[in-house]
Amino acid sequence: MTEAKQQTDRKLVAAMPEGLKALMERAGEQRSLPPIEKWDPPFCGDLDMQIKRDGSWYYMGTPIRREALSRLFSSVLKREEDGKYYLVTPVEKVGLTVEDAPFVIVEMENVKRPEGPTLILRSNMGDVVEAGAQHPLRFSADTKDGGFKPYVRIRGNLDGLFNRQLAQQLAEFIEERNIDGALQIGIESGGQFFPIEIEGEGRS
Repeated sequence: MTEAKQQTDRKLVAAMPEGLKALMERAGEQRSLPPIEKWDPPFCGDLDMQIKRDGSWYYMGTPIRREALSRLFSSVLKREEDGKYYLVTPVEKVGLTVEDAPFVIVEMENVKRPEGPTLILRSNMGDVVEAGAQHPLRFSADTKDGGFKPYVRIRGNLDGLFNRQLAQQLAEFIEERNIDGALQIGIESGGQFFPIEIEGEGRS
């Protein structure tokens, strides 16, 4: 790691609440996801931290280039019923901003199985999921080009946005079906058919 990156890391650590500092000391260790759904700590304010649309993390306008830190933060990321995103530890909860979705889907494989096709997806933070009942697909309007943006539920209440290349590949799997007497277009995965019903520009 370069001296510049080390200085950036030290500044980042120094500005963190105590609970996050303790977690950051373990950045890079291989651990299972913490049970954040069981934690209900007090809110300690907002951090000047943002997840960009491309999945990159920024703190005080500076990109967090150390992947181990980004992955660590993503492991304690939570979206609550108010629609806002938080980093949660057993002792504190701090807010951050998410530009679109907190994860980006960067790899996709369409596996043919006897029961039908299944999309196996990997996020930029290393999560691997199979699109289906537990990890449904959804679609929202893309106001930039008039198309749609596909998402998949990663965990909890957190979604992953397909990157542009994979979104174009995903379009190859669109099919038309007769559902309750009406023709609908959608995508099948994991024994589920996900109609492409475009949501307005909004929740992610």
